[in-house]
Amino acid sequence: MAEQDSKFHSGHRERLRQKFLDDKLAEYEKLELMLGYVVPRRDVRPLAHALLKKFGSIGQVLTAPMDDLLAFPGVGRNIAIFLKLVHQIVLDGYRNSMDSRPIFHDINILKNYCRWSLANKQVEEFHVLYLDSEYHLLQDETHSSGTFNSSNIYVREIVKHALKLNATGVVLVHNHPTTDQTFSSADVRSTEELKTLFESLDIKLYDHLLVSKCSIYSARDIGFLHD
Repeated sequence: MAEQDSKFHSGHRERLRQKFLDDKLAEYEKLELMLGYVVPRRDVRPLAHALLKKFGSIGQVLTAPMDDLLAFPGVGRNIAIFLKLVHQIVLDGYRNSMDSRPIFHDINILKNYCRWSLANKQVEEFHVLYLDSEYHLLQDETHSSGTFNSSNIYVREIVKHALKLNATGVVLVHNHPTTDQTFSSADVRSTEELKTLFESLDIKLYDHLLVSKCSIYSARDIGFLHD
């Protein structure tokens, strides 16, 4: 029986690999194929289905906190590390693209970088992306890490750091661990205060992005940040 199971799994995974090459994999099959490389002798289809049911998508599985993955039935340390490694590789790819080219050459790369950085964080974080004169990313600073529904913004500290880096542009980014998809009144006030201070120093505040679960919202697109 064990030999038959082994032959079945071997054949099944080869079929998955071929479906991948043919670009015909369903989402759960992509996750199953990934898990198969770290769990070679176990049927991981049930686990792939369960993870997608719990987290919603492959992206959300990969960006889930390490502790949440370790607490999930059937996910051990090796699987959790493997999933977070893939997450880090994807994030590094977006970051490298922004290091080598202007940050706005493809707005989707910027948004995906922010989404993969902050989606599924358990507390609210406020990040500042400092840019040089050619719009390359100088630094992604975690400005503050707060609670489940708030984080502090120290306006003058952001301005001081921008001057220290000789930055000519800034993008603000923060996340909402809750389902709230709107900028708070405090977000709007801080954004407007920073914009005014930056203008006096010839530094441009390009945007303030809000990451909420799998979605991302732009203050400039919404209309409260404009030139």
